[in-house]
Amino acid sequence: MRIATWNVNSIRSRIDRVEAWLQRTDVDVLAIQETKCREDQFPHQRFEDLGYAVAHHGLNQWNGVAIVSRVGLEDVSRGFPDLPQWGEPAVEEARAIGATCNGIRLWSLYVPNGRHITDPHMQYKLAWLDTLRAQTSAWAATGAPFALMGDWNIAPQDEDVWSMEYYLDKSHVSPPERAAFQSVLDAGVTDVVRPHTEPGDFTYWDYQRLAFPKRRGMRIDFILASDPLARRVQGAAIDREERKGQGASDHAPVVIQVADA
Repeated sequence: MRIATWNVNSIRSRIDRVEAWLQRTDVDVLAIQETKCREDQFPHQRFEDLGYAVAHHGLNQWNGVAIVSRVGLEDVSRGFPDLPQWGEPAVEEARAIGATCNGIRLWSLYVPNGRHITDPHMQYKLAWLDTLRAQTSAWAATGAPFALMGDWNIAPQDEDVWSMEYYLDKSHVSPPERAAFQSVLDAGVTDVVRPHTEPGDFTYWDYQRLAFPKRRGMRIDFILASDPLARRVQGAAIDREERKGQGASDHAPVVIQVADA
């Protein structure tokens, strides 16, 4: 089974590319982030015509997460307990959706950006990650296979950015963010993509300053799997080619190959 995650940066703008990519790669389950649309605006029919069931969580033109699967889609959960809220008035944003696909519990996650080290959104991000850490520990204690997939807005290692000097005073690489990412790992999951890739294999490149052709990227999209699932991962890749061309997302898809149980 092939499982993937992809921040598409607006599903309505990228649906043609996403559809073509699914047909080309034969992916069974795709976790999507930044759909940037309400439920009634999501292109359900386009996925269903390809044989995928759809679960989407979107409240407005910001955030938004989805899971599309052709191997079953059961027990859908939009968000999880005790997630912090943001905004005026404060609301729980559309940043997490979970579903069981072929016996594996999968979560599509869009972790808050943080914006800047001193921005109030950074505290929201860290609180959000602490809630995820607690929930991950509970999920891991069940012994069931699961994965946390998506855009984490954190580069946990120095090799995950093109220049640490450039990012030293910016978000995504700060000690509190990296510690929060590590705390989720320590709660019972493993990065199952890194062993199959090389340092400098990034997943995100800004649209500005010719970042992509200059290879000035970051690795901020991850698939973290519980031990029962991690043992079944046979391979992984970052599809850098999908960042090329007109109308591309600023993120590349990340894919794992999972053996049957």
